Amino acid sequence: MHTSFPERFTERRELVGLAPDGSRRQLQLEEHWFHKGHVILKFAGVDNISDTERLAGMELQIPEQQRAELEAGAAYISDLVGCSVVDGDRSIGTISEVRFGAGEAPLLVVRRESGDEVLIPYAEAFLKNPALAARRIEMTLPEGLLELQAPLSEEEKRRQKLEAQEARKAEPRKQGHK
Repeated sequence: MHTSFPERFTERRELVGLAPDGSRRQLQLEEHWFHKGHVILKFAGVDNISDTERLAGMELQIPEQQRAELEAGAAYISDLVGCSVVDGDRSIGTISEVRFGAGEAPLLVVRRESGDEVLIPYAEAFLKNPALAARRIEMTLPEGLLELQAPLSEEEKRRQKLEAQEARKAEPRKQGHK
Protein backbone atom coordinates (compact mmCIF):
# COMPACT_ATOMS: atom_id res chain seq x y z
CA MET A 1 0.00 0.00 0.00
CA HIS A 2 1.33 3.42 -0.93
CA THR A 3 0.32 6.04 1.57
CA SER A 4 2.14 8.91 3.19
CA PHE A 5 -0.55 9.12 5.86
CA PRO A 6 -1.03 5.69 7.51
CA GLU A 7 -2.10 7.40 10.75
CA ARG A 8 -5.19 8.73 8.94
CA PHE A 9 -6.74 5.25 9.11
CA THR A 10 -7.55 6.06 12.75
CA GLU A 11 -10.18 8.58 11.60
CA ARG A 12 -11.02 7.26 8.12
CA ARG A 13 -13.44 4.33 8.12
CA GLU A 14 -15.24 4.51 4.76
CA LEU A 15 -13.12 3.48 1.78
CA VAL A 16 -13.82 2.43 -1.78
CA GLY A 17 -12.01 -0.48 -3.41
CA LEU A 18 -11.37 -0.09 -7.14
CA ALA A 19 -10.84 -3.52 -8.73
CA PRO A 20 -8.59 -4.06 -11.77
CA ASP A 21 -11.73 -4.63 -13.88
CA GLY A 22 -13.02 -1.15 -12.95
CA SER A 23 -15.72 -2.30 -10.54
CA ARG A 24 -15.99 -0.57 -7.17
CA ARG A 25 -16.79 -1.89 -3.71
CA GLN A 26 -17.63 0.03 -0.53
CA LEU A 27 -15.38 -1.06 2.34
CA GLN A 28 -15.84 -0.39 6.05
CA LEU A 29 -12.54 -0.32 7.93
CA GLU A 30 -12.84 -2.06 11.33
CA GLU A 31 -9.25 -1.70 12.48
CA HIS A 32 -5.67 -1.26 11.34
CA TRP A 33 -2.21 -1.98 12.71
CA PHE A 34 1.39 -1.78 11.66
CA HIS A 35 3.50 -4.84 10.90
CA LYS A 36 7.08 -4.83 9.58
CA GLY A 37 6.76 -1.37 8.08
CA HIS A 38 3.36 -2.01 6.47
CA VAL A 39 -0.18 -1.02 7.36
CA ILE A 40 -2.53 -3.98 7.81
CA LEU A 41 -6.21 -3.20 7.29
CA LYS A 42 -9.17 -5.27 8.59
CA PHE A 43 -12.46 -4.67 6.77
CA ALA A 44 -15.98 -5.56 7.95
CA GLY A 45 -17.19 -8.81 6.39
CA VAL A 46 -13.68 -9.85 5.35
CA ASP A 47 -13.06 -12.62 7.86
CA ASN A 48 -11.11 -15.36 6.09
CA ILE A 49 -8.51 -15.87 3.38
CA SER A 50 -11.14 -16.44 0.66
CA ASP A 51 -12.73 -13.08 1.45
CA THR A 52 -9.32 -11.45 1.45
CA GLU A 53 -8.39 -12.91 -1.94
CA ARG A 54 -11.38 -11.12 -3.49
CA LEU A 55 -9.76 -7.81 -2.52
CA ALA A 56 -6.39 -8.65 -4.09
CA GLY A 57 -5.28 -6.06 -6.63
CA MET A 58 -7.79 -3.44 -5.49
CA GLU A 59 -6.77 0.18 -5.19
CA LEU A 60 -8.14 1.80 -2.05
CA GLN A 61 -9.63 5.22 -2.65
CA ILE A 62 -11.01 7.99 -0.50
CA PRO A 63 -13.29 10.86 -1.51
CA GLU A 64 -11.38 13.86 -2.85
CA GLN A 65 -12.73 16.14 -0.10
CA GLN A 66 -11.14 13.84 2.54
CA ARG A 67 -7.63 14.07 1.10
CA ALA A 68 -4.82 15.25 3.33
CA GLU A 69 -2.85 18.33 2.31
CA LEU A 70 0.39 17.42 0.55
CA GLU A 71 3.78 19.02 0.85
CA ALA A 72 5.07 21.10 -2.06
CA GLY A 73 6.08 18.96 -5.04
CA ALA A 74 3.99 15.95 -3.96
CA ALA A 75 0.90 14.82 -5.85
CA TYR A 76 -1.84 12.25 -5.62
CA ILE A 77 -1.67 9.49 -8.22
CA SER A 78 -5.20 10.31 -9.39
CA ASP A 79 -4.05 13.88 -10.09
CA LEU A 80 -1.14 12.64 -12.22
CA VAL A 81 -2.94 10.02 -14.34
CA GLY A 82 -4.28 11.66 -17.50
CA CYS A 83 -1.87 14.61 -17.42
CA SER A 84 0.11 15.39 -20.54
CA VAL A 85 3.89 15.49 -20.16
CA VAL A 86 6.03 17.95 -22.10
CA ASP A 87 9.77 18.56 -22.20
CA GLY A 88 10.37 22.07 -23.49
CA ASP A 89 8.47 22.31 -26.77
CA ARG A 90 8.37 18.50 -27.19
CA SER A 91 5.17 16.63 -26.27
CA ILE A 92 6.05 13.30 -24.65
CA GLY A 93 2.60 11.76 -24.07
CA THR A 94 -0.04 11.14 -21.40
CA ILE A 95 0.46 9.53 -17.98
CA SER A 96 -1.40 6.20 -17.89
CA GLU A 97 -0.22 5.00 -14.46
CA VAL A 98 2.32 5.52 -11.70
CA ARG A 99 4.61 2.70 -10.51
CA PHE A 100 6.44 2.43 -7.21
CA GLY A 101 9.36 0.39 -5.93
CA ALA A 102 11.92 0.91 -8.69
CA GLY A 103 13.88 3.53 -6.79
CA GLU A 104 13.54 6.69 -4.79
CA ALA A 105 11.12 8.41 -7.18
CA PRO A 106 7.87 6.93 -8.48
CA LEU A 107 7.86 6.19 -12.21
CA LEU A 108 5.37 7.86 -14.50
CA VAL A 109 4.21 5.47 -17.21
CA VAL A 110 3.73 7.79 -20.18
CA ARG A 111 1.88 6.54 -23.26
CA ARG A 112 3.14 8.17 -26.43
CA GLU A 113 1.04 8.90 -29.51
CA SER A 114 2.73 5.94 -31.20
CA GLY A 115 1.25 3.67 -28.51
CA ASP A 116 4.54 2.74 -26.89
CA GLU A 117 5.25 3.65 -23.28
CA VAL A 118 8.20 5.34 -21.60
CA LEU A 119 9.04 5.46 -17.90
CA ILE A 120 9.95 8.84 -16.44
CA PRO A 121 10.95 9.34 -12.80
CA TYR A 122 8.64 11.78 -11.03
CA ALA A 123 11.64 13.48 -9.47
CA GLU A 124 11.80 17.07 -8.27
CA ALA A 125 15.01 17.55 -10.27
CA PHE A 126 13.06 17.00 -13.52
CA LEU A 127 9.91 18.96 -12.63
CA LYS A 128 9.71 22.38 -14.19
CA ASN A 129 6.01 23.26 -13.86
CA PRO A 130 3.60 20.59 -12.58
CA ALA A 131 0.34 22.35 -13.51
CA LEU A 132 -1.96 19.58 -12.29
CA ALA A 133 -5.12 21.72 -12.47
CA ALA A 134 -4.36 22.27 -16.17
CA ARG A 135 -3.59 18.50 -16.54
CA ARG A 136 -0.10 19.32 -17.85
CA ILE A 137 3.33 18.58 -16.38
CA GLU A 138 6.31 20.43 -17.80
CA MET A 139 9.60 18.66 -17.20
CA THR A 140 13.25 19.10 -18.09
CA LEU A 141 14.41 15.56 -18.85
CA PRO A 142 18.04 14.45 -19.00
CA GLU A 143 19.36 14.19 -22.53
CA GLY A 144 18.95 10.67 -23.91
CA LEU A 145 16.43 9.44 -21.28
CA LEU A 146 13.68 8.81 -23.81
CA GLU A 147 16.01 7.51 -26.50
CA LEU A 148 17.27 4.81 -24.10
CA GLN A 149 13.74 3.44 -23.94
CA ALA A 150 12.90 3.72 -27.62
CA PRO A 151 11.81 0.49 -29.31
CA LEU A 152 14.49 -1.25 -31.32
CA SER A 153 14.55 -0.60 -35.02
CA GLU A 154 14.28 -3.58 -37.37
CA GLU A 155 18.03 -3.28 -38.04
CA GLU A 156 18.81 -3.33 -34.29
CA LYS A 157 16.57 -6.38 -33.79
CA ARG A 158 18.30 -8.18 -36.69
CA ARG A 159 21.76 -7.32 -35.34
CA GLN A 160 20.85 -8.51 -31.81
CA LYS A 161 19.47 -11.76 -33.21
CA LEU A 162 22.68 -12.39 -35.19
CA GLU A 163 24.84 -11.59 -32.16
CA ALA A 164 22.82 -14.00 -30.01
CA GLN A 165 23.14 -16.76 -32.63
CA GLU A 166 26.91 -16.22 -32.85
CA ALA A 167 27.22 -16.32 -29.07
CA ARG A 168 25.31 -19.62 -28.92
CA LYS A 169 27.57 -21.12 -31.62
CA ALA A 170 30.71 -20.00 -29.76
CA GLU A 171 29.52 -21.34 -26.37
CA PRO A 172 30.21 -25.09 -27.02
CA ARG A 173 33.72 -24.25 -28.25
CA LYS A 174 34.49 -22.34 -25.04
CA GLN A 175 33.32 -25.24 -22.89
CA GLY A 176 35.46 -27.70 -24.88
CA HIS A 177 38.66 -25.78 -24.07
CA LYS A 178 38.27 -26.06 -20.26
